[in-house]
Amino acid sequence: MCDLHDHGAAALDPLEHDEYVLDTPFVRDFVDVVRRAVADAATPAAAIAAIEPRFAGVLARTDWLPERFQQDAPSSGMGGGIGQWLLYRSADRSLCLFSLVVPPGSQTPIHDHGAWGLVGLYRGNQDEELSRPAGGGLAAAPRRPLDPGDWYALVPPDNDVHRVTTTSAETSVSIHLLANDTGCVLRRVYDEQTGAARPFRSGYVNAVCPEGDPVT
Repeated sequence: MCDLHDHGAAALDPLEHDEYVLDTPFVRDFVDVVRRAVADAATPAAAIAAIEPRFAGVLARTDWLPERFQQDAPSSGMGGGIGQWLLYRSADRSLCLFSLVVPPGSQTPIHDHGAWGLVGLYRGNQDEELSRPAGGGLAAAPRRPLDPGDWYALVPPDNDVHRVTTTSAETSVSIHLLANDTGCVLRRVYDEQTGAARPFRSGYVNAVCPEGDPVT
């Protein structure tokens, strides 16, 4: 089990204020619910359990995420047209909400997140494949198919390394709620054959990482 607050967020310079890129009553209300749950929770598991019912409602409602946050990003640093669109991040960089857009046939690299959180499918279909560094390589778990409305928890270190592949003919969109500023922290990607890790920073399509943040 990891600590409730991500240490990577503390390494980032704080922002002047909370950043609502998608500033709507729906998003603000959800963030308020999350922040109250985190404040009342002693562990990531407790925070996740408190947030899950509301997170399920976020996935079930199909009218709150504008189309511009569901577009692929041909020039994205993640490759394959994968776009990471920031919706909200806290001033202390300890919480973010974003959509991850993966075009048909594309898959993310095998990567970690460095923070606990929830990931749920909003549109399309995906396969998720968990991995775990082991014996100088990667031990992979069976893929699990995901339909809209499905979600899973990330709690380092046991279930934090994975990759996702879009299996539908349409672009998949997943909603990520994580306890760091995921696009700006230094994370790791893993070589599928050797398990070797290297640092990377995914960035956001629509927001910058402030000067002073770590770089790849």
